Order: sequence, then structure tokens, then C-alpha cells
Amino acid sequence: MIEVRNLTKSFGDKVVLDNINVTFETGKTNLISGQSGSGKTVLMKNLVGLLQPTSGEVLYDDRDFTRMSKKEKVLMRREMGMIFQSAALFDSLNVLENVMFPLDMFSTMNYRERVKRAQECLDRVNLIEAQQKYPGEISGGMQKRVAIARAIVMNPKYLFCDEPNSGLDPKTSLVIDELLSGITKDYNMTTIINTHDMNSVMGIGENICFIYQGHKEWQGNKDEVMISTNEKLNDLVFASDLFRKVKEVELEEAKNRSEERRVGKECRSRWSPYH
Repeated sequence: MIEVRNLTKSFGDKVVLDNINVTFETGKTNLISGQSGSGKTVLMKNLVGLLQPTSGEVLYDDRDFTRMSKKEKVLMRREMGMIFQSAALFDSLNVLENVMFPLDMFSTMNYRERVKRAQECLDRVNLIEAQQKYPGEISGGMQKRVAIARAIVMNPKYLFCDEPNSGLDPKTSLVIDELLSGITKDYNMTTIINTHDMNSVMGIGENICFIYQGHKEWQGNKDEVMISTNEKLNDLVFASDLFRKVKEVELEEAKNRSEERRVGKECRSRWSPYH
């Protein structure tokens, strides 16, 4: 679990994040969403230590990351896995070598153990047959899956994903979303995904933090999005006609279910032998 308490970040006189309080839960896909320029990327950078908050706390299972020494932060980052907006693979290394890279740098495993662990992760993302290929020889979606395998190879407790579906077609994006959701459950990680992809929000959003102009505007899950009356959230999520119509249908069905329950309750009360 990662808990953010009263986090504020300013650049000079400009307040980019203002008193953010949010909890990211273990074993769930936690999403940070918002319009471009809302502050969601700045929030992510504060979480992983690329930026230092002006004030506030970032607690990794009750350990305050903002107060750690440089050495402590280095050790802490070994518990983190990261997936970047671009897959950020090494062109000169093949797929297997890319996934092995963190093990080569930080683990005490011997070569055979490192190969076995990397292959296990490639198998988890269904890419074991591509292990000898180079990044330039595989598709963008496959590159993202290699990046996921590399991110989990050190068995991280915390997984950070920056726009993982950027540049991918809708079908491939769905594959990536399902993969991230499945891995989160399998490894019981705290996964945080920075995204403005509404398909991801509605598909795997188990805990969504919606940022608007530097404030936490709303928090909930994908089901609660459908019935939310928050105008700023609705303006972003239901900007397209399709999503707007889906919400209208969902609200109408929810209204009908509520009416059916009310009528059923009245009937049971009316015909009760104790009435």
C-alpha cells in the first residue's frame, strides 16, 4: 500500500499539486487519471522520487519515502518496477537480455538463475518464443510486454506504469490492460497506472484517483464512475458520444432496478401475514 498525505508540489509561485490525500491499495490496479496538464505526471514523479514534494508525505507501507536518505531511497527503488511511456528497451540487447538487465545489475543470482527468472517473466507475458529477437524486430505491443516482463523480473512490491497504452491500437491496449491487471493479482503488487485512456479507466479501474488542476477531484472505482455526478469527471470520461450514451443507459437501468426493488418491497410488505 502507498499512502499520500497532504502532498503539495510547487514550482516557484505556481502550485501544481495542492494538498493531495490518496491511498493506493495492494492487489488492485490503481489509476491516476486527468486531463493533460492536470498534475497527474507530477504526482507520479513525486511518488517515485524523481521530484521532491514541497510538503507532505509518501508512505510505502508506513515508510516515509520523502524522509529517506539517498542510500535508503536506492534500496527502496529495488522494490519498485517501472514501465515507461515508450518501452525504453535497449536496441543492442535481445529480448531476453533486456529482461535480464535488472538482474545483471542488482541481483546476486548466477547466470543460469538469471536466465531462468527472465524466461519465467517472458512466459508470463506470452513472449518466450521471442526471447532471441531484438526490439526492432517486434511490434510496439510486444515491446510493451517485454517492458512489463523486465519491470516484474525483480519481484517488485510496487509497479509504476506511465501511459502504458500510449501509441497502441485499442485491441493491443486491451491486452496490456488485462496483463497488468492479472500480474497485479498474481504477485499481489501495488500497481499505479498513470493514464488518460478512458478504456483503461472503465476496464481495469479498481481504484481511480481523478486529478483536476492540481486537486484530487474524485476517487472511486470503474462502477462508481458510471453513476458519478461529478461534472469535471464526466466531462473527461464521457467526452465521446459513445461513452455518454453508455452512461445514459446505465443510469436508466440503475433507476429501473431501484424502482423494481421498491415495488418488490412494497408487495412483500402488503402480503406479509404480520402486516
